[in-house]
Amino acid sequence: MEQLGSAGGVALFMLLILGGGVWLFPAFLLVGVVGLFLFNGMDLTRIGPILSQVLWRSAASFELSAIPLFIFMGEIIFNTNIAQKMFRGISPYVDRVPGRLLHSNVGGCTIFAALCGSSVATTATIGRITINELSSRGYDRSMMLGSLAGAGSFGLMIPPSINLIIYGVLAEQPIAQLFAAGVLPGLLLASLYSAYIAIRCWMDPSMAPKGATTFTWWDRLRGIWDLGPVALLIGSVAGSIYSGIATPSESAVIGLLATVILAGVTGQLSIKMLKRALLATVKTSCMILTLMAGAGFLAVAMGYLHVPQEVAAGIGSLNLSPMWLLVLLTLFYIVLGCFLDGISLMVTTLAIVLPLVVNAGFDPIWFGIYLIIVTELALITPPVGLNLFVLQGLTKLDIRVLAVAAMPFFFLILLAGVILTVFPQIALWLPDVLFDK
Repeated sequence: MEQLGSAGGVALFMLLILGGGVWLFPAFLLVGVVGLFLFNGMDLTRIGPILSQVLWRSAASFELSAIPLFIFMGEIIFNTNIAQKMFRGISPYVDRVPGRLLHSNVGGCTIFAALCGSSVATTATIGRITINELSSRGYDRSMMLGSLAGAGSFGLMIPPSINLIIYGVLAEQPIAQLFAAGVLPGLLLASLYSAYIAIRCWMDPSMAPKGATTFTWWDRLRGIWDLGPVALLIGSVAGSIYSGIATPSESAVIGLLATVILAGVTGQLSIKMLKRALLATVKTSCMILTLMAGAGFLAVAMGYLHVPQEVAAGIGSLNLSPMWLLVLLTLFYIVLGCFLDGISLMVTTLAIVLPLVVNAGFDPIWFGIYLIIVTELALITPPVGLNLFVLQGLTKLDIRVLAVAAMPFFFLILLAGVILTVFPQIALWLPDVLFDK
């Protein structure tokens, strides 16, 4: 693989920088500048204008405006009782299913992911509600925590997913089609989780003991009422996108406005709450957008250095079939996901990986969903599994205990990836129908 000259040098320098504990944004800039200086012979008078132009262009894309709006929407929901009502609305409908309220982790995360687009916020919000509730009723701790860690990853897949917005911008793919493509795979993953919980609890009923609470038909009717605000918010975002009324960025405004109105109508809107939500939004948005800007410069630098072409030539020399290429990339992302979170994983690798998969004949919309599935694994793999850290903060348990609890759901995510590969129309059917793709 003699083709991997500058590519190997850049990769080695990147590993040294990241291994030294440098934050990702300055690491991206440093690797790009040093790479252009050493391997391309550029002086700083040429690198400077490239750096300034790329940083501005990467962070000023109109499509990225949806990110802080969806984050703000999720933070407002986090600071209201909407999630508590959602749990109360789901509970009567899962009480007679094997696993009972364990399914509220899956259902709650599925619904909340459709509101905020963040896996960390989904795990934290639902976990804050269900952990104490399920623990007090004697539910199996490992199944409770594992299902919560796994289902929290739905925030990456189910629209409005922040990761899908980032992929759409980086890969230059229509975000509305990516949102549509994420719906059925997200529901597939939720179904796999619920089926696993039901089978395990059917085999061992002690994992989900029957509680003293008995739900009546009145409770089920009240559950519909409790789920009403959630349905309204999901409908305002998804309906505006798929009906063609609004772009994803415009739908974020609609969703945020509906959330503020709902918080005001229910008497939970206050200056203090808005200030707290806005501060959290600024912190998270700045982190994401600086990563995008840094990754944009690194991608341009790698283009000047012909790194994608060298890597493609090196992998091409292996004469891999498309399926073996996908297997290799999956293993690559599993290993890398042990050390990077989902967004960092995507912005660091996409400039090299996307041309490979497109040349191998994979649809870029489909690959976006597949990439989300494999990056979901990064959320529940130590030592840098963000969902595990969230649960550790809520439970004070050792990270190894949480990783073991999440292991079955790790394999279920892999199974979803296999199913999506065998039946790609699971991701492509809805965009074809809605957008005549």
